[in-house]
Amino acid sequence: MYDGSTAATEAVLMAERLTGRSRVLVARSLHPEYREVLQTYAKNSGLHVEEIGYTKNGTVDAAAIKSALEDDVAAVLVQSPNFFGVLETLPGIADAAHGVGALLVVAIAEGVSLGAVKPPAEADIVAMEAQSFGLPPSYGGPFAGVIASRDKFVRQMPGRLAGETTDTEGKRGFVLTLATREQHIRREKATSNICTNQALCALAATVHLTLLGKEGLREMAEQNLAKAQFALSELQKIPGVKRAFDGPFFNEFTLEFPRSVRIINGELLKEKIAGPLALGTAYPELTKHGLVCVTETTPRAEIERFASALRRILDKKV
Repeated sequence: MYDGSTAATEAVLMAERLTGRSRVLVARSLHPEYREVLQTYAKNSGLHVEEIGYTKNGTVDAAAIKSALEDDVAAVLVQSPNFFGVLETLPGIADAAHGVGALLVVAIAEGVSLGAVKPPAEADIVAMEAQSFGLPPSYGGPFAGVIASRDKFVRQMPGRLAGETTDTEGKRGFVLTLATREQHIRREKATSNICTNQALCALAATVHLTLLGKEGLREMAEQNLAKAQFALSELQKIPGVKRAFDGPFFNEFTLEFPRSVRIINGELLKEKIAGPLALGTAYPELTKHGLVCVTETTPRAEIERFASALRRILDKKV
């Protein structure tokens, strides 16, 4: 899969095929680029996409989802942790979706979160971005989208599924168990046109996870969580800076600032600091709001330097 946004869109198209329905409810707390990709696919495919707002704690409006659910809905698409960094509560959404025969699709933009956060077991289809697993970004890529589904849905999954078998001598081997590509059989009914290069990204991610192991992944996730909590505590000490949403988070959180995030970032850049992601472009109602991300690669000293620089900038009333 090309990346997490494509994986999420393919998961929705998969739900459309499985249910025979054409209406999709999408959380507005889903990554804006994911929503744009989905809208592009939906534009000429007959798929009707409806966005559902978020609540004051940063989670999707579950009540609005339940009100919008009818027997023409193919899927409900949410992200957890969502674009604001907040963890979604999925069981109630899943029950509501299943109650009308719709599928729950969950997008995971940060795969490392699974080392500490409960996996979305309630979901029917999961779409994940695996870039954090051994794929250093270089001028916009590479990325690797991952899709998982319940066993009964695997024949509608895009791409190729490798399975373990034995050869004529009884030795272990691996084969393409399921593959519906336009270059192979069933060309007109292919569910994917994923390029071969993606196998290299998938291999790199697999090797990375193998080296980490379960304990390594958990330790990496705990590093993310602990450092993000420390960053939040340091930044909230600055007058005028406060957390925008109070829902639980992993390694990202949204802050409200006393002035323009773009102006603040311009000043931070002078000190070679990449500032918060300004949310006003994608969410006009969230001007003066910025998204902060802290990972296992961020030293404590850098967090403290960021907090000190931000304090000086706001004290100058730029």
